[in-house]
Amino acid sequence: MKSEEESKCNVDEYVEVFGSKWNLIIISHLWENTLRYTELQKRMNGINAKTITTHLRKLEEHAIIERKVYAEVPPRVEYSLTERGKALLPVLEAMSEWSKKNPLLKMTDSEANGKTEI
Repeated sequence: MKSEEESKCNVDEYVEVFGSKWNLIIISHLWENTLRYTELQKRMNGINAKTITTHLRKLEEHAIIERKVYAEVPPRVEYSLTERGKALLPVLEAMSEWSKKNPLLKMTDSEANGKTEI
């Protein structure tokens, strides 16, 4: 049986991948297609170049995505899911199904602050 410290480390590792909305969005866009950087950026409304680059690098570090550079002028870079990244798909499908069955509840400001109106 794993110690509490070992379990915490495992959770920390997964939060690094799943704790970012941008990482999840990147993975979902690469689910079915290999995409060039500009194609990926166009599909991701509201993300700037620095942010997308940071998240792509982090996912590449974790071997979730693969970056392929073609020796062309201008250079062409494509991103795709690795086998390790594809192994996440059932988890993402389960999260999607759960979210459909359990929509987020909207709280009023007073409820969020712990006050109940009577």
